[in-house]
Amino acid sequence: MDCDKCGTDAVTHLAYSGLHLCEGCFTQSVEKRVRKRIREDGVVPDDATPEDPDTWVIGLSGGKDSVVLTKILHDTFEQDPRIELIGLTIHEGIEGYRDESVDACVELADDLELRHELVTYEEEFGVQMDDVAEEDPEGMAPCAYCGVFRRDILERYADELGADKLLTGHNLDDEAQTALMNFLEGNPRQIAKHFDASLGGFDDRETQETFVPRAKPLRDVPEKEVALYAHVENLPAHITECPHASEAYRGEIQELLLKLESNHPGTRHSIMAGYEQLAESAADSLRDGVDDLGECDRCGAPTDRDVCRKCYLVEAVDGEVPAR
Repeated sequence: MDCDKCGTDAVTHLAYSGLHLCEGCFTQSVEKRVRKRIREDGVVPDDATPEDPDTWVIGLSGGKDSVVLTKILHDTFEQDPRIELIGLTIHEGIEGYRDESVDACVELADDLELRHELVTYEEEFGVQMDDVAEEDPEGMAPCAYCGVFRRDILERYADELGADKLLTGHNLDDEAQTALMNFLEGNPRQIAKHFDASLGGFDDRETQETFVPRAKPLRDVPEKEVALYAHVENLPAHITECPHASEAYRGEIQELLLKLESNHPGTRHSIMAGYEQLAESAADSLRDGVDDLGECDRCGAPTDRDVCRKCYLVEAVDGEVPAR
């Protein structure tokens, strides 16, 4: 099959648009969508200057999404002195799996000459996810612990590195799954928080000053296209599922969306188009001002409890009786 753009051999068919694209036209299509999202969300502020650049910390895990995001951001802003990029990698302590991911991050950062920081759960919390998954003191899925620990490190280190924004590699599938889960759970306030956290443009959100604002420039690109981009560009991505992954509900939603997309191409795009409008309306009507957060008695992190969720879980893993 020929590419619909230039007539050379196509490598993919985008069912939702009907286009057949060659390698070059496909990679240009992905890059164009990422750059458009950056413009539409206002990620680059008007007041950024070479003397006072906007610093973006990228959550660089070594998986296909974060690697592709880092490559496109680097290629887009390498010659733009208004933007400073920093890669932040977290080693959770998962034998074999994360070691290879970290190697991919180091290789990519070296290739791009990108500033790169590596942080470990062992150094930060005195725990490793392999041990946490085995002990499981709270009777939860490993992802529940890991998500709390990861968010804490991303927030703290983004702040320590002077980040103006924290960028993550969430793709279209990730966001459509989250949207459908939020809707099915029937929690309008969670939908509103989703908008203010990372969906709305920076001029439309109400953000917490205590947290570094987030952006998701890949959220218009389907997961399979991210994987194909990594392959075509020969990027050092570690494409293997975490051995502790066990988000059963999200897995069900993922399967449902994949089936719907197969039968009705464009379903994910339609879900997000409607959901973003709904989320903005929810945010406008349900906001009651920025939450007044206190400080964790243990670590000083912003929280609405005496002890933040991260410290609570670390104490539980350590065998202590944590204060709620």
